[in-house]
Amino acid sequence: MADISHNGGAMQVDVDLVRQLAELLDTTQLTEIEVEDGERKIRVARKAAAVAAPAVHYAAAPAAAPAAGVPPQVDTAGPSAPSHANAVRSPMVGTAYLAAEPGAKPFAAVGQSVAAGDTLLIVEAMKVMNPITAPSAGTVKVVLVENGQPVEFDQPLVVVE
Repeated sequence: MADISHNGGAMQVDVDLVRQLAELLDTTQLTEIEVEDGERKIRVARKAAAVAAPAVHYAAAPAAAPAAGVPPQVDTAGPSAPSHANAVRSPMVGTAYLAAEPGAKPFAAVGQSVAAGDTLLIVEAMKVMNPITAPSAGTVKVVLVENGQPVEFDQPLVVVE
């Protein structure tokens, strides 16, 4: 442990723990982690991306059952197709949900007009439901994932033009 002067007194800081927490921020794409041990509290934070969507908590939809009424809108050309260069991409690893709950209307469907900031789908990561929003107004051209599908970081999700 290292002694770090704080408000005139010495505070014991576990530098290795701080480094581990900082690495965890990078690997999980989180912006803040706070650990509390008795009276000692360590908070590690970084600035969020320029336009980050706020985390919104929704009821989690079970991954095994696709939402009723949500037709598959998967593009069979695959994520590497050139027409997906401007696709909205996943900011994290998680599970994609096209609707707020099973049986609910999907957030966005092919052919639907959306405004900048409208929720297109949700990516659940570590029990947190993260809305994925339209970066600009346009029309949903293709939805590249199915309801309940696991997604990877930077995977194309939806094309809005």
